[in-house]
Amino acid sequence: MKMIVVDLDGTLLRSDETISEYTKDILKRCRENGIKVAYATGRGERSARSVAPFEYFDGVITQGGAVVYVGENIISKCVISHEAARPLLMLLDAHGINAMTEDNKMYYTNFKITNGWTSSANYRIVDFATHNIDAEKINIFYNTPEEITFVKKNLPDDLYFILARGGHGMIMQKDATKLKGIMKLAELWNIDQKDIVSFGDDEIDIEVLTKTGIGVAMENAIPQVKASANFICLSNDEDGVARWVEEQIFNDHKPRNNG
Repeated sequence: MKMIVVDLDGTLLRSDETISEYTKDILKRCRENGIKVAYATGRGERSARSVAPFEYFDGVITQGGAVVYVGENIISKCVISHEAARPLLMLLDAHGINAMTEDNKMYYTNFKITNGWTSSANYRIVDFATHNIDAEKINIFYNTPEEITFVKKNLPDDLYFILARGGHGMIMQKDATKLKGIMKLAELWNIDQKDIVSFGDDEIDIEVLTKTGIGVAMENAIPQVKASANFICLSNDEDGVARWVEEQIFNDHKPRNNG
């Protein structure tokens, strides 16, 4: 085990969006023992930093794989150009679907944020017909299965769409995935894919859990994630990541296998 990669929400973060001191200590011990520690999240830079400061990690992947950091340096960035995004955004708007593009500074929406999805007031309602800022990610907020079908039907070939929890979906470049971001870090550090252990809880984590050396699902993960994992650890509110890592690396106890 040479590299540990964790999702944030529902995985490393507790439900109150904090990281326990115990978990911080375990991650620090990993780094002191030469194990690289990174996180891969769907959050953007500002939101990610607010809950998981970059200095605690060797590498950071934000926006579901669109932007990869080592320290304060961006080593990879894959955005959706505003020219490519505009027809899709206008179509979503005309269909009455709430949509939001984002970069590392601002959310740009066609609706007023009132549902508490983000604690940031740093957003702007825009006209997608004239919006001219490239997006690291496009978020949509759906109310019916038909809206999901509509999004998928009208998605350009170079983009992909993935569901998250709470009526939220994400649209990104096909080259912007968590796994590709992780492999950029692994290549930089000369780490083989089989020597990576990953943790996750949601649909976007399935590819990572199945294609790294060891995939660990949280107890609170959705059923599809649990079915894809090698192991299942305790929930995020029970410091599942840190407890699994401590047992596996420092105490050499056998974790619970998923069969």
